[in-house]
Amino acid sequence: MTMTTLRALIAAGLVVGTFGVAVAKLPPAPPLTDAQKVAAEEKKAKDAAAADLAKQQQAKAEDRVAARYFAESKVKGKVVTPPQMPASAPAAAPAAKAAPAPAKK
Repeated sequence: MTMTTLRALIAAGLVVGTFGVAVAKLPPAPPLTDAQKVAAEEKKAKDAAAADLAKQQQAKAEDRVAARYFAESKVKGKVVTPPQMPASAPAAAPAAKAAPAPAKK
């Protein structure tokens, strides 16, 4: 081994050792309060809704691109058939278009 490699290995060992000691001395995280738990749940629900919206927007964009591709191919005289979805594929968005709850009088 060269001297440079040996120095690098020693330095890396010291860094790892120092990091291990520093982490071992950290106190445990305090328990969450009820307000923090509620805020975390709200953030989780908000993030899930944002992820669902992003998935829906992605699906719509893919559908638009596919429709445009098929239309352009048809104009050019090419015969393009869309691939068939497997039976295990989930339905696109019927669940998202559920009927609203009846209003109470």
